[in-house]
Amino acid sequence: QVQLVESGGGLVQAGGSLRLSCAASGRTFSRYSMGWFRQAPGKDREFVATITGSGGNTYYGDSAKGRFTISRDNAKNTVYLQMNNLKPEDTAVYYCATGAFTWVEDLYDYWGQGTQVTVSS
Repeated sequence: QVQLVESGGGLVQAGGSLRLSCAASGRTFSRYSMGWFRQAPGKDREFVATITGSGGNTYYGDSAKGRFTISRDNAKNTVYLQMNNLKPEDTAVYYCATGAFTWVEDLYDYWGQGTQVTVSS
């Protein structure tokens, strides 16, 4: 059974940084791309970033470009999202998912439970 467990969320002031982690189990981690999505209250879930199984390729949503970095450690079965220069509009529940190297959420087949990120102004 595939499990994804996010951690690292919390409350941070605008301009601050957070690093989210997502620990995976139940499948050969390095074979699959990983993605981060987020959902703010009252809004649709939004693509943030994705990374290939090897970690050699990444792709970012417009809101993440230049501020967020996705990375992975296949030895630890963990994917990370380093978020810098956080803004109040980054406030959301952040989810990791495993599946294809894409921004299309329907092509991810397993999801974590999410971790709350709140950015105060």
